[in-house]
Amino acid sequence: MLILKNVTAVQFSPAQVQHNVDIAIEGSEIVNVGPGLATDYPQATVKEMHGRIVMPGMVCAHNHFYSGLSRGIMAQIPPSPDFISTLKNLWWRLDRVLDEESLYYSGLICSLEAIKSGCTSVIDHHASPHYIAGSLSTLRNAFLKAGLRGMTCFETTDRNGGMEELEAGVEENVNFARLIDNARSAGKERYLVEAHIGAHAPFTVPDAGLAMLSGAVKSTGRGLHIHAAEDRYDVSYSHDKYGKDLLVRLAEFDLLNSKTLIAHGLYLSKEDIRLLNEKDGFLVHNARSNMNNHVGYNHQLAEYHNLALGTDGIGSDMFEELKFAFFKHRDAGGPLWPDSFTRYLWSGNELLVRNFNAKFGSLAAGYKADLTICDYLSPTPLQAENIGGHLAFGLGSSSVHSVMIDGVMVYEDREFAFDCEPIYAEARKVAAKMWRRMDSTK
Repeated sequence: MLILKNVTAVQFSPAQVQHNVDIAIEGSEIVNVGPGLATDYPQATVKEMHGRIVMPGMVCAHNHFYSGLSRGIMAQIPPSPDFISTLKNLWWRLDRVLDEESLYYSGLICSLEAIKSGCTSVIDHHASPHYIAGSLSTLRNAFLKAGLRGMTCFETTDRNGGMEELEAGVEENVNFARLIDNARSAGKERYLVEAHIGAHAPFTVPDAGLAMLSGAVKSTGRGLHIHAAEDRYDVSYSHDKYGKDLLVRLAEFDLLNSKTLIAHGLYLSKEDIRLLNEKDGFLVHNARSNMNNHVGYNHQLAEYHNLALGTDGIGSDMFEELKFAFFKHRDAGGPLWPDSFTRYLWSGNELLVRNFNAKFGSLAAGYKADLTICDYLSPTPLQAENIGGHLAFGLGSSSVHSVMIDGVMVYEDREFAFDCEPIYAEARKVAAKMWRRMDSTK
């Protein structure tokens, strides 16, 4: 047993702050929270926390780890005045040159940086059209190396190879879900990585693809993870090609349920939102990515029953994401305050609950010991009523001291248990090779 002694225990939903308490952890779970626990468990290992904030781990609910080696990219990218040209000129060229080596290092670097920024879980959405079979296992290996919890899926699409590509994408999703099931049954590895059934966006998935995805969702018991209405083009295409709103079309294939994750949703219709709420699915808001891609602002955030925060590939710093989400909302004239965005940040834990069949998101007995630990010398009182204000205007990823995932301190006193420098050195070489492949590939 491990006891984190003398912590400031902070919870997001329901909001709660407890000063000078201890957290007792056995295996992968919290077993007790309260004052003076070291005397109750005399055989336990005790770590003095000196009043540091300990909070349930933060979840990035939508990310793209395949983009991890794109920072400062030096490939020749033509002018891209709109979202579709950005996809064609940058992201769809990048994902086509990913191979096993570049994907592994991309996933590993992203995993390490997620942990360093205080993120304990990442829900990933993957694409590598010329490396489909086995790609999700490669990403899983990167998650496990770093000790990061998460989920991943392959974004099924027909944009490069028609029906053959659709079938390969669905097959990879199903095979990966079965791999996870088999690994859990064997019980030889920590259960850190789960599966979704992925699709790129409705405008690149014809009805035949949706039918295959529907079969995959039903046969594996997983949920759909898909982009929708990130740009107006997606909506216009659906109306022109199918005469239907986006989620109305998905619902006709039984693809909306309590495990469904819709990323972006800037231009979803009122009927789309009603359907998603009715099916108890999730929308994931990605404020910084929407700003970067100049696709507009989602003015309907308050209409969703289930809303979480993601980054869409712009790192995994959820402190930063919360700040941008809140400030952009205020800039757009929105009515919500930091407490709402704190709940959205916490909601990523509910996605884990639904998919891992375990308890996440609270500092209480029986919950997973996924914890973010921060140094924070607050200049004002820290209490339940103002946690959102401290997150929006004070705490940041530079505050992160340690991170525990599944009861293991994977990052302690700002250090990993292994040397990261050789990993980053190799990643730089791999990135340079990948950029050269982009310039030689149309």
